[in-house]
Amino acid sequence: MSKTAVLSEPVENRLLAALPPDEYERLLPNLRPVSFSLGGVGYVLDRKLDYVFFPTNSIVSLLYTMENGTSAEMGLTGNDGVVGIALFMGGGTMPNRAVVQSAGDALKMKAKVLQDEFALGGKFQYLLLRYTQALITQISQTAVCNRLHTVEQQLCRWLLLSYDRIPGDELIMTQELIADMLGVRREGVTVAAGRLQDSGAISYVRGHIKILDRQKLEATVCECYRVVKDEFARLLG
Repeated sequence: MSKTAVLSEPVENRLLAALPPDEYERLLPNLRPVSFSLGGVGYVLDRKLDYVFFPTNSIVSLLYTMENGTSAEMGLTGNDGVVGIALFMGGGTMPNRAVVQSAGDALKMKAKVLQDEFALGGKFQYLLLRYTQALITQISQTAVCNRLHTVEQQLCRWLLLSYDRIPGDELIMTQELIADMLGVRREGVTVAAGRLQDSGAISYVRGHIKILDRQKLEATVCECYRVVKDEFARLLG
């Protein structure tokens, strides 16, 4: 991670954009721009969190890695939320890694600033708690999806959730990283992505994934995508 030259527009993060003007103005001096590179790590297992991050045009995946090195994604955060919920939920550390799934920008805030603002009990606290409830739904539904649905359905869910959280219609992502996110073999991702490409739903060329027909993706995806999308809409608008 490194500082960007220009502060990203706060409106690009939906949580910050939803704040009343007076609360946002109070937070603004404490927001600092950062840029994330693909595969970068925001925090790691059991390490104390010094900052929270509000993605603007990047996506961060919450991954758990087993002792044998295999990993799977539990949830993802983009411009809809915040990375580092342990800081206001009382934990201080997270038993997983935050890995950049889609390179881009974010705004960071010191842990102490966030905790002090959260303690005031205003709209900021309200939004953070609502986001946490929505994230819990996403994590729970991901566990169900990974257990009950096909790799192709999981890939559709993952693609749609990702595209909902970034501007534009293209992701830069290797099949190996997708396989790590879904917790499946790379060969399974290759077959699933090939089927989606053959159907005209996506284009996948040299790590660049572009949605060509969203309706086809939504026709293929399992119910898990809609459950998560509806819950985020209900809680956060």
